[in-house]
Amino acid sequence: MIAAGYATRLGELTKNFPKPLLKVGNNTILDRLLDDIDQIEDIDEHVVVTNHKFAPIFEKWACERMALQDKNKKPIRIIDDGTSTNETRLGAVRDLLLAISGNPDGCASDSVNKQTAIDDDILVIAADNILNFSFQGFVDYAKDKQSSVIMCHQEPELKKLQRTGVIAVDKDMKVLEMQEKPEKPVSNWAVPPFYIYNKKDIPLILDCMNHGCGFDAPGNLAHYLVGQTTIYAWPMPGTRFDIGSLDSYKEAQRVYGGE
Repeated sequence: MIAAGYATRLGELTKNFPKPLLKVGNNTILDRLLDDIDQIEDIDEHVVVTNHKFAPIFEKWACERMALQDKNKKPIRIIDDGTSTNETRLGAVRDLLLAISGNPDGCASDSVNKQTAIDDDILVIAADNILNFSFQGFVDYAKDKQSSVIMCHQEPELKKLQRTGVIAVDKDMKVLEMQEKPEKPVSNWAVPPFYIYNKKDIPLILDCMNHGCGFDAPGNLAHYLVGQTTIYAWPMPGTRFDIGSLDSYKEAQRVYGGE
């Protein structure tokens, strides 16, 4: 889970509190995601990368979640990326690299925070989305392809395509090209911030910063890897609600608050 942003567009609401832990209805944004992922047998733990400012809040949340008596709940590790301001943020790709390689500077005083390197397939999610479908199909697709995969959806609006990742695919949904915020999109396949990276591609990921990979947005890594390895795309079977502003948070409360 990438959760190290400062959500400056939400103003006072997230000045001293992390956006993924805001409540929508009776549950937080992040808990809604994890409640689904906890049902997927192939997932064995959650790793949440956050910043130094919000790390204590996430640590408290993780301990409280793990204290609930539910046999399906997976262990949670919190990684503190050491930054304290939006201006000094590492960016999503660098935060992901911390999660994969282990964070030698993080707190290791208890089981929630103990840091170890990851050597397995990984599901990468931006922690500020609400979905009306399960990640189970996405995981099953990655297992079937035995490859790294990214999610995609049809986006008819040019302006929205120009603000996101866009892919070109063949008839088998193998990714041929990925653009980042293109002026002239190659297709209407937009890429939301959900990815599964195959274990065999971990060395490529760990070396990506040495080859000019962008680091601010999570899509930068997928954009880089398309030229380095085989990646397939999975069409999103439902809708997602991206909570990026105060207005979108209020709309999420209206749409999902009764659930």
